[in-house]
Amino acid sequence: MSSRDDDAIAAAFARCFRGADGERVLAYLRRLTIERRTVPDASEAELRHLEGQRHLVAMIALLVDRGRFGASH
Repeated sequence: MSSRDDDAIAAAFARCFRGADGERVLAYLRRLTIERRTVPDASEAELRHLEGQRHLVAMIALLVDRGRFGASH
């Protein structure tokens, strides 16, 4: 993928998640993943699954920010 393609994808993410509904969805995804705490006896599989979810939500948030504020943000 070229830098131009990356910029276009980031802009598309920013458009998809703009406005009150987009912010609400991102906040919901963060609550489900990034802010979620596991029980002390969570299995390795559960932890790996949650980490994958967290990574995806963090990537979405990063692309939204890049689309809104540019690559330097």
